[in-house]
Amino acid sequence: MTKRPTVSAGLLLFRRDGSGLQLFLAHPGGPFWARRDEGAWTIPKGEVDPGEDPQAAARREFLEETGIAPTGELHPLGTVRLKSGKTIHAWAWEGDGDADAITSNTMRAEWPRGSGRWLEFPEVDRCAWFDPPAARRKLNPAQAALVDRLEALLRQE
Repeated sequence: MTKRPTVSAGLLLFRRDGSGLQLFLAHPGGPFWARRDEGAWTIPKGEVDPGEDPQAAARREFLEETGIAPTGELHPLGTVRLKSGKTIHAWAWEGDGDADAITSNTMRAEWPRGSGRWLEFPEVDRCAWFDPPAARRKLNPAQAALVDRLEALLRQE
């Protein structure tokens, strides 16, 4: 039986200050991601449950993975498709958050795969603010398009 690619939803938090546009990204937790940096970061996101509104899922996942409650208007950034086939619905919201004070839910995974050894670790091990060029380098390549879309949206204001 072939497994259907999953659908996720997430939020890209941004702020503007004297230094320009800054984007809040999350680094996945766990041993697989421990030594990965460029191309490994993500927007806080997660699976959309059956029948769940994707925007509600994006808000829920952001809170679960960062401890920060999204507030205010969400701006649609469309969807991106990862190499794995997963589709991510994304929105941006303007706000602020302390990247050093995040709290993340935990997950369990078998590591190494097939070993029978199960580990529990935070879904997100750290967050940080990046300017757009750095964010494009840090993000999973498919998600880098979300930075371009946000910049285009902000130019229209």
